[in-house]
Amino acid sequence: MEIDQATANKTTQVNKTLSDASSSMNTPTPSSQTSTTEGQTTFSPNLTDTHTNLERSNQNAADVVSAANSLDSAVRTSEEQELYPIAVLVDELKNEDVQLRLNAIRNLGTIAMALGTQRTRDELIPFLNDSIDDEDEVLLAVADELASFSEYVGGPEYAHYLLGPLENLSAVEEVLVRDKAVESLCKTVVLLNSSQIEHYFIPLLKRLSSGEWFTSRISATGLYSAAYPKCSTDQQTELRSMFAQLIQDDTPMVRRAAAKALGGFAKQLTKEQLLTQLLPLFLKLTNDDQDTVRLLTVEDLVQISSMLSHDECKQYLLPTLKSLAQDKSWRVRYMAASHFAELCDAMGEAIIREEMVGLFVGLIKDSEGEVKMMTVGQASAFAKTIDEVTIVDRLLPCIKDLVIDTNQHVRAAVATNISSLAPILGRDLTIEYLLPLFLQLLKDDFPDVRLNIISKLENVNQVIGVERLSQSLLPAIVELAEDKQWRVRLAIIEYIPLLASQLGVGFFDEKLLNLCMSWLGDAVFSIRDAATTNLKQLVEIFGCDWAKDTVIPQVMKMARNDNYLYRMTTLFALTTMAVSLSSDILKDNVLPTVLELKDDPIPNVRFNVAKSLEVLTPILRKNPVTTSLISAQVTPALQKLGGDSDVDVRWFAERALLTVQ
Repeated sequence: MEIDQATANKTTQVNKTLSDASSSMNTPTPSSQTSTTEGQTTFSPNLTDTHTNLERSNQNAADVVSAANSLDSAVRTSEEQELYPIAVLVDELKNEDVQLRLNAIRNLGTIAMALGTQRTRDELIPFLNDSIDDEDEVLLAVADELASFSEYVGGPEYAHYLLGPLENLSAVEEVLVRDKAVESLCKTVVLLNSSQIEHYFIPLLKRLSSGEWFTSRISATGLYSAAYPKCSTDQQTELRSMFAQLIQDDTPMVRRAAAKALGGFAKQLTKEQLLTQLLPLFLKLTNDDQDTVRLLTVEDLVQISSMLSHDECKQYLLPTLKSLAQDKSWRVRYMAASHFAELCDAMGEAIIREEMVGLFVGLIKDSEGEVKMMTVGQASAFAKTIDEVTIVDRLLPCIKDLVIDTNQHVRAAVATNISSLAPILGRDLTIEYLLPLFLQLLKDDFPDVRLNIISKLENVNQVIGVERLSQSLLPAIVELAEDKQWRVRLAIIEYIPLLASQLGVGFFDEKLLNLCMSWLGDAVFSIRDAATTNLKQLVEIFGCDWAKDTVIPQVMKMARNDNYLYRMTTLFALTTMAVSLSSDILKDNVLPTVLELKDDPIPNVRFNVAKSLEVLTPILRKNPVTTSLISAQVTPALQKLGGDSDVDVRWFAERALLTVQ
């Protein structure tokens, strides 16, 4: 056991004291001499010296005892300090408070460093192994910590010590804990050498693969792809055989896990092994009586197809693909639709032309709405793999049918995805085929359909130009600007600056200006707020002079409206636009309008005047022309509001005064 420097110094002191005491006690003293004079006996001076030496020796002996006691205490303290971390861990892991146990687990690395690698292997790891019966949250933390714990047990050569607790965690009931344990095992197996693989990991994998409880066998399926490259040829043969047994397991949940892991395991095999050994097992899974197993084989199909040539895909996988895309379970068809574009990439042009178009049409006409929605989401990616004639003749008629589908969610999905076909079709075909569908969707009864088509118009705008888009869709957009659903109106507002920047000021003033101003009086605050932001963006696009001649007069007119909401909107609009306006407009139009409302009879308007002045003050300070207005007009107005009868008005006025000062 190591002793710290203070203890070592104490030991040196004790040794020195012992030496001094021994020297004093063993030094010979002169013989005592007596003289008798006149019948009296007197003591020689040497006897007095001897007495003094004896007293000194007794004191030294006492020092020796004290030093020895100090040494013993230091040793005991050192031992207690060394044992303290594991004691804390034990106490906190057994604490009723889950959070304390979690904290202990998250400090495992620190505790392991204090213990050292040997004691971590001999004491801490077994302790964790024995403490496996705990809350799932704690077990999850243990599984996570052990993923990077190899350095605390002595490095890769001792990494196999981690396999025990991780094996136990792989067999628990909670799926999150099992998945994390499998993830940590996969990270650990990379560190193992061939001997560790043979003596520790392969036996672990066998135990899990043949475990009585299905949870163990489920976890085993996730370990094969990580372990396979580290194994010898004979071991790899054994692993393929063991994995085959899991694929044919009696429990559907195990077969499901095997199907999920099959794609990753397939990538570790040679093409010959894939075709002769794994492919028959894969085909067996695609015909499983459980649809939850079959649907997972679609992802396996994608990964296996990426390892084969187009001809091999046609020979070995095409029949399976057709079977899955036409499966009796809508969940399997849904999964096939979700990976359709990836499968097209793997199959090649010939198969796409001969087979995939028909499969896609079948999926987009499916009886289940979820399948149709997923398929239409793949439409643009699939359209890139086929020619324009096929798109127009086979694909667009299907999409046209979906525009009037009875399922409103299907129509919403079409509205989201249809615009992405525009760049693929080009300008002329978009105008001919897609614009009529856009107009139809803009008039849909379901608000989400209208909202989705509006939010995706940018794709169409880039293809046919904003002028043609406006000519075709502007009437519908104007109609939607008054839609009863406020979210639709909000989407239109957010689209206006884009239209304005490309239409030009003349077209905008004629067609859209009044529309933008009407939003300032909307009954929904979010619309009024968005409308003020919209005006600010329009000022940035068209300039201050445009704002002075068009927007500012109309906003100032609202300041005299009988409805106090209009007067408050005036304040919001002027404050929002202020940063984009010139100093002359601020001086002549904005500030006078705001100050005019300081005497408003409604307290809400008055405290919003204070808030507006607080925002305007930093803007006024930026220009010498307007700086003097702060002391001349802003401060007196705020001081007046500071004496208002309403407490909220006073509070906002006092806060604004702090900014002004």
